[in-house]
Amino acid sequence: QVQLVESGGGLVQAGNSLRLSCVASGRTFSILVMGWFRQAPGQEREFVTAINWSGGSTSYADSVKGRFTISRDNAKNTVYLQMNSLKPEDTAVYYCAADIRSGYSGRRYPISYDYWGQGTQVTVSS
Repeated sequence: QVQLVESGGGLVQAGNSLRLSCVASGRTFSILVMGWFRQAPGQEREFVTAINWSGGSTSYADSVKGRFTISRDNAKNTVYLQMNSLKPEDTAVYYCAADIRSGYSGRRYPISYDYWGQGTQVTVSS
């Protein structure tokens, strides 16, 4: 089992920044990929970014490329999502997720992930 706890969400004005954190505990040695997804009201959960836990390779959705950065601290079992130049359309609940089975090739698909955090709300006002 892996437990994930997100933090760092909040209300910000467009153009500002936020940093989300996700701390993993439990069988963290089994983690292959960590991802961030988001879900706005009435919409499906969508891929934001992912990082290969050992090698550090990263991947981003086109909508956030150049504005968001994912990073990890393996010693702290923590993954971060630095969000800059935020837009109102970034408003959503943000979830971190851990994959212990599928590997990096499945990073964009929610079904590839085995464990999910509770989510943290990000609201961007115009």
